[in-house]
Amino acid sequence: MAKKTLAELYGEHLSEVSARADRAMIAGGYDGLIMCSGSPVYYYLDDNTYPFRPNPRYRAWLPDGSPDCYVVYRPGERPKLMFTQPDDYWYLPPERPEGYWVEHFDVTIVRSPAELRPAIGKGRWAILGQPGPATEGLGDHDPPAVTGPLDYARAVKTPYEIECMAVASAAGARAHRAAEQAFSAGASEYEIHLAYCRAAGAREEELPYNNIIGFDRHAAVLHYQVLDRHRPPGVKSFLIDAGAQYAGYACDITRTYAAETGEFLDLIRSLDAAQQRLAGRVRPGVDYRDIHLEAHRAVAGILVTHGIVSGTPDAAVESGLTSVFFPHGIGHLLGLMVHDAAGFAAGPDGGTREKPPGHPYLRLTRDLEPGFVVTIEPGIYFIDSLLEAARADGRGRAIDWKRVAALRPFGGVRIEDDVVAQAGAPRNLTREAFAAAG
Repeated sequence: MAKKTLAELYGEHLSEVSARADRAMIAGGYDGLIMCSGSPVYYYLDDNTYPFRPNPRYRAWLPDGSPDCYVVYRPGERPKLMFTQPDDYWYLPPERPEGYWVEHFDVTIVRSPAELRPAIGKGRWAILGQPGPATEGLGDHDPPAVTGPLDYARAVKTPYEIECMAVASAAGARAHRAAEQAFSAGASEYEIHLAYCRAAGAREEELPYNNIIGFDRHAAVLHYQVLDRHRPPGVKSFLIDAGAQYAGYACDITRTYAAETGEFLDLIRSLDAAQQRLAGRVRPGVDYRDIHLEAHRAVAGILVTHGIVSGTPDAAVESGLTSVFFPHGIGHLLGLMVHDAAGFAAGPDGGTREKPPGHPYLRLTRDLEPGFVVTIEPGIYFIDSLLEAARADGRGRAIDWKRVAALRPFGGVRIEDDVVAQAGAPRNLTREAFAAAG
């Protein structure tokens, strides 16, 4: 059977999104939904705006990312798109929408968001997204009875969404290869960033998140943001956490490299092998919290094997010592948001599934379902503040401080893939994309 095109998959996707909306509106007692793309936000005391990011509840319906647009939907009717195309000579107005998705909408071009109001019929409306003058008084803004079920359901990606993320992964893998080559050629952090953007075909503001590109000790800063313009002599390691997006859907990829062979390269290889085993655990019915705890056991085994800590792996986990070297969660949901919505939801009607005690930074606590796309990103870092805390509270007695001193200049290592839970073996979008990139 021939693989379905994005156009074919999109029609099925929109049917599913509409069905989810129907159920949420019935539960909340609403007659219709208005999804707002949002408006640009101005810098304080300035006439320039921050880079625009459309509301994900709007973009779940269509791949358009234009500001001041609205999807209007009533059950049983074709969705309407109110597309704002202002008369403007200061900025280029967006082009009239076209593409595989347009045929599924009744598109109305308006010159101002204010034209929305006369086009909206009577009824009890739920308004999703950034409020503004165009929607003021038309209905209830982000009612939990609607947003809760919609956000909860959005964790399950449709085949269309997964293929969009596969396209994003292809761009991300291509850009990661370019970054690796730039590093090997002697580029600075900033120059690697430029090489990455060029290969991804994206401006900085078009990336799903700010690139993390760090040499040596900078790799010990989990969300390192500086991008030094000059490369220091004798660089030992390179960590890059960078993504790409397609039609609003993100990929999120991390790789770590050693400049030379030796203990740190061995550590990278050990963590990479553990990461692939953990990625293989992404299957329907698995409690994601269990994967996180398994990651701590895997990290403990690596720390003991490499002589970084003494004792048994179980003791390292039970004492909280693994959190000194692996302080963040194993990953998160991924989709229209890099950290996608409803990661802690107990169900569509609310409630919270708690994080495991002692693991405050885990971003997902749900049981995996078919269509979940999650990141798997174990790490081992040498972070001064955490190491000193361990030295002070007694956990440091199990640490080989000479070994830590030798590895500290490398900063740390993280490996991250994007993985789809599905029937049978999981689909690793990241490894798939790197294999295709060569």
